Amino acid sequence: MNKITFLKLAKMCLMFALLAFLFMAGSNWWLLSSAKGRMFNKIEEVEAREVALVLGTSRSPDGKRENLFFTYRIAAAAELYFAGKVKHIIVSGDNSSLNYNEPRDMQKALIKLGVPKSAITLDYAGLRTLDSVVRCKEIFQQQKVIIVSQEFHNYRALFIAQHHNIDAIAYNARQPELPAWKTTIREYLARPKAIIDVCLLDAQPKYLGDKIDIDIYP
Repeated sequence: MNKITFLKLAKMCLMFALLAFLFMAGSNWWLLSSAKGRMFNKIEEVEAREVALVLGTSRSPDGKRENLFFTYRIAAAAELYFAGKVKHIIVSGDNSSLNYNEPRDMQKALIKLGVPKSAITLDYAGLRTLDSVVRCKEIFQQQKVIIVSQEFHNYRALFIAQHHNIDAIAYNARQPELPAWKTTIREYLARPKAIIDVCLLDAQPKYLGDKIDIDIYP
Protein backbone atom coordinates (compact mmCIF):
# COMPACT_ATOMS: atom_id res chain seq x y z
CA MET A 1 0.00 0.00 0.00
CA ASN A 2 1.54 3.31 -1.07
CA LYS A 3 1.40 6.51 0.93
CA ILE A 4 -1.39 8.12 -1.12
CA THR A 5 -3.63 5.07 -0.84
CA PHE A 6 -3.00 4.91 2.89
CA LEU A 7 -3.94 8.57 3.35
CA LYS A 8 -7.15 8.12 1.35
CA LEU A 9 -8.07 5.11 3.45
CA ALA A 10 -7.30 6.99 6.67
CA LYS A 11 -9.48 9.91 5.57
CA MET A 12 -12.35 7.55 4.71
CA CYS A 13 -12.09 5.85 8.09
CA LEU A 14 -11.97 9.21 9.85
CA MET A 15 -14.99 10.45 7.91
CA PHE A 16 -16.93 7.28 8.69
CA ALA A 17 -16.06 7.54 12.39
CA LEU A 18 -17.18 11.20 12.44
CA LEU A 19 -20.48 10.40 10.72
CA ALA A 20 -21.08 7.51 13.11
CA PHE A 21 -20.41 9.76 16.09
CA LEU A 22 -22.74 12.47 14.78
CA PHE A 23 -25.48 9.92 14.15
CA MET A 24 -25.11 8.48 17.66
CA ALA A 25 -25.10 11.93 19.26
CA GLY A 26 -28.07 13.07 17.19
CA SER A 27 -29.98 9.88 17.98
CA ASN A 28 -29.49 10.34 21.69
CA TRP A 29 -30.55 13.98 21.51
CA TRP A 30 -33.67 13.03 19.52
CA LEU A 31 -34.77 10.37 22.01
CA LEU A 32 -34.16 12.56 25.04
CA SER A 33 -36.01 15.55 23.58
CA SER A 34 -38.96 13.46 22.38
CA ALA A 35 -39.68 12.27 25.94
CA LYS A 36 -40.03 15.79 27.34
CA GLY A 37 -43.08 16.11 29.56
CA ARG A 38 -43.87 12.40 29.45
CA MET A 39 -41.48 11.07 32.08
CA PHE A 40 -42.00 11.33 35.84
CA ASN A 41 -39.99 10.67 39.01
CA LYS A 42 -42.65 11.45 41.62
CA ILE A 43 -45.71 9.26 42.06
CA GLU A 44 -48.00 12.23 42.71
CA GLU A 45 -47.13 13.69 39.29
CA VAL A 46 -48.15 10.56 37.37
CA GLU A 47 -51.49 10.64 35.55
CA ALA A 48 -53.66 7.66 36.47
CA ARG A 49 -54.14 5.11 33.71
CA GLU A 50 -55.56 1.61 33.70
CA VAL A 51 -52.43 -0.35 32.78
CA ALA A 52 -48.71 -0.26 33.51
CA LEU A 53 -46.14 -2.00 31.35
CA VAL A 54 -43.06 -3.17 33.26
CA LEU A 55 -40.04 -3.79 31.03
CA GLY A 56 -38.14 -6.94 31.86
CA THR A 57 -34.68 -7.57 33.18
CA SER A 58 -33.08 -10.50 34.96
CA ARG A 59 -33.84 -11.10 38.64
CA SER A 60 -30.16 -11.85 39.26
CA PRO A 61 -27.08 -11.28 37.07
CA ASP A 62 -25.47 -14.54 38.16
CA GLY A 63 -28.08 -16.48 40.10
CA LYS A 64 -26.65 -15.28 43.40
CA ARG A 65 -26.60 -11.50 43.56
CA GLU A 66 -29.68 -9.30 43.53
CA ASN A 67 -30.23 -7.24 40.39
CA LEU A 68 -31.25 -3.84 41.72
CA PHE A 69 -32.58 -2.77 38.32
CA PHE A 70 -35.14 -5.59 38.69
CA THR A 71 -35.88 -4.86 42.35
CA TYR A 72 -36.48 -1.16 41.80
CA ARG A 73 -38.69 -1.69 38.73
CA ILE A 74 -40.89 -4.07 40.68
CA ALA A 75 -41.08 -1.62 43.58
CA ALA A 76 -42.08 1.20 41.21
CA ALA A 77 -44.80 -0.91 39.60
CA ALA A 78 -46.20 -1.90 42.99
CA GLU A 79 -46.12 1.74 44.05
CA LEU A 80 -48.22 2.72 41.04
CA TYR A 81 -50.73 -0.01 41.84
CA PHE A 82 -51.15 0.81 45.52
CA ALA A 83 -51.31 4.54 44.80
CA GLY A 84 -54.29 3.89 42.54
CA LYS A 85 -52.43 5.05 39.45
CA VAL A 86 -53.03 1.73 37.62
CA LYS A 87 -55.46 -1.15 37.97
CA HIS A 88 -53.47 -3.76 36.07
CA ILE A 89 -49.81 -4.54 35.36
CA ILE A 90 -48.30 -6.23 32.31
CA VAL A 91 -44.89 -7.73 33.03
CA SER A 92 -43.03 -8.23 29.76
CA GLY A 93 -39.71 -9.95 29.34
CA ASP A 94 -37.63 -12.79 28.00
CA ASN A 95 -38.63 -16.41 28.48
CA SER A 96 -35.89 -17.96 26.38
CA SER A 97 -35.43 -21.15 28.40
CA LEU A 98 -36.98 -23.26 31.15
CA ASN A 99 -34.51 -21.79 33.63
CA TYR A 100 -34.82 -18.16 32.54
CA ASN A 101 -38.23 -16.55 32.82
CA GLU A 102 -38.33 -12.80 33.45
CA PRO A 103 -42.15 -12.40 33.42
CA ARG A 104 -42.62 -15.22 35.95
CA ASP A 105 -39.95 -13.73 38.22
CA MET A 106 -41.58 -10.31 37.99
CA GLN A 107 -44.99 -11.75 38.77
CA LYS A 108 -43.66 -13.56 41.85
CA ALA A 109 -41.93 -10.40 43.07
CA LEU A 110 -45.08 -8.30 42.64
CA ILE A 111 -47.21 -10.85 44.47
CA LYS A 112 -44.66 -10.87 47.28
CA LEU A 113 -45.22 -7.11 47.61
CA GLY A 114 -48.97 -7.61 47.85
CA VAL A 115 -50.15 -7.08 44.28
CA PRO A 116 -52.92 -9.63 43.57
CA LYS A 117 -52.19 -12.24 40.92
CA SER A 118 -55.43 -11.31 39.14
CA ALA A 119 -54.00 -7.83 38.49
CA ILE A 120 -50.94 -9.14 36.65
CA THR A 121 -50.64 -10.30 33.03
CA LEU A 122 -47.49 -12.03 31.79
CA ASP A 123 -46.02 -11.34 28.36
CA TYR A 124 -43.51 -14.09 27.68
CA ALA A 125 -42.37 -12.70 24.32
CA GLY A 126 -40.89 -9.38 25.39
CA LEU A 127 -37.52 -10.33 23.96
CA ARG A 128 -36.44 -6.70 23.65
CA THR A 129 -37.86 -3.28 24.36
CA LEU A 130 -39.47 -2.90 20.94
CA ASP A 131 -41.20 -6.27 21.31
CA SER A 132 -42.57 -5.40 24.76
CA VAL A 133 -43.89 -1.99 23.72
CA VAL A 134 -45.43 -3.01 20.41
CA ARG A 135 -46.96 -6.23 21.79
CA CYS A 136 -48.60 -4.17 24.54
CA LYS A 137 -50.69 -2.56 21.79
CA GLU A 138 -50.96 -5.28 19.17
CA ILE A 139 -51.50 -8.30 21.44
CA PHE A 140 -52.81 -6.91 24.73
CA GLN A 141 -54.75 -4.10 23.04
CA GLN A 142 -53.49 -1.31 25.29
CA GLN A 143 -52.96 2.09 23.69
CA LYS A 144 -52.67 4.23 26.82
CA VAL A 145 -50.12 2.96 29.34
CA ILE A 146 -47.54 3.86 31.95
CA ILE A 147 -44.16 2.35 31.13
CA VAL A 148 -42.00 1.35 34.10
CA SER A 149 -38.21 1.10 33.95
CA GLN A 150 -35.17 3.16 34.87
CA GLU A 151 -34.95 6.64 33.33
CA PHE A 152 -32.19 5.81 30.84
CA HIS A 153 -34.33 2.96 29.45
CA ASN A 154 -37.63 4.83 29.45
CA TYR A 155 -36.37 7.35 26.89
CA ARG A 156 -36.05 4.60 24.29
CA ALA A 157 -39.31 2.92 25.27
CA LEU A 158 -41.24 6.18 24.95
CA PHE A 159 -39.69 6.86 21.56
CA ILE A 160 -40.78 3.45 20.30
CA ALA A 161 -44.27 3.93 21.75
CA GLN A 162 -44.66 7.34 20.13
CA HIS A 163 -43.81 6.00 16.69
CA HIS A 164 -46.31 3.17 17.08
CA ASN A 165 -49.09 5.57 18.06
CA ILE A 166 -49.22 4.47 21.68
CA ASP A 167 -50.17 7.12 24.22
CA ALA A 168 -47.48 6.36 26.78
CA ILE A 169 -45.95 8.10 29.74
CA ALA A 170 -43.19 6.69 31.93
CA TYR A 171 -42.58 6.32 35.65
CA ASN A 172 -38.88 6.18 36.42
CA ALA A 173 -37.83 3.44 38.79
CA ARG A 174 -34.98 4.19 41.15
CA GLN A 175 -31.52 4.05 39.59
CA PRO A 176 -29.12 1.68 41.40
CA GLU A 177 -26.28 3.49 43.11
CA LEU A 178 -23.48 1.48 41.58
CA PRO A 179 -21.01 1.79 38.70
CA ALA A 180 -23.08 1.29 35.56
CA TRP A 181 -20.74 2.22 32.73
CA LYS A 182 -21.57 -0.97 30.80
CA THR A 183 -25.27 -0.19 31.00
CA THR A 184 -24.67 3.42 29.96
CA ILE A 185 -22.60 2.43 26.92
CA ARG A 186 -25.09 -0.25 25.93
CA GLU A 187 -28.01 2.18 26.11
CA TYR A 188 -26.09 4.89 24.23
CA LEU A 189 -25.59 2.39 21.40
CA ALA A 190 -29.15 1.02 21.60
CA ARG A 191 -30.73 4.39 20.90
CA PRO A 192 -29.41 4.75 17.32
CA LYS A 193 -30.51 1.18 16.67
CA ALA A 194 -34.00 2.05 17.92
CA ILE A 195 -34.19 4.89 15.41
CA ILE A 196 -33.05 2.61 12.59
CA ASP A 197 -35.54 -0.07 13.63
CA VAL A 198 -38.47 2.32 13.93
CA CYS A 199 -37.83 4.89 11.22
CA LEU A 200 -36.01 2.92 8.53
CA LEU A 201 -36.75 -0.78 8.94
CA ASP A 202 -40.24 -0.66 10.46
CA ALA A 203 -39.08 -3.53 12.67
CA GLN A 204 -41.75 -5.69 14.29
CA PRO A 205 -41.71 -8.03 17.31
CA LYS A 206 -40.31 -11.48 16.72
CA TYR A 207 -43.57 -12.99 17.91
CA LEU A 208 -47.07 -11.63 17.45
CA GLY A 209 -50.20 -13.77 17.36
CA ASP A 210 -53.80 -13.66 18.55
CA LYS A 211 -55.05 -10.74 20.58
CA ILE A 212 -55.40 -11.27 24.33
CA ASP A 213 -58.05 -9.59 26.45
CA ILE A 214 -56.96 -8.21 29.82
CA ASP A 215 -59.48 -8.37 32.64
CA ILE A 216 -58.80 -5.00 34.22
CA TYR A 217 -61.77 -5.33 36.55
CA PRO A 218 -61.59 -8.95 37.81
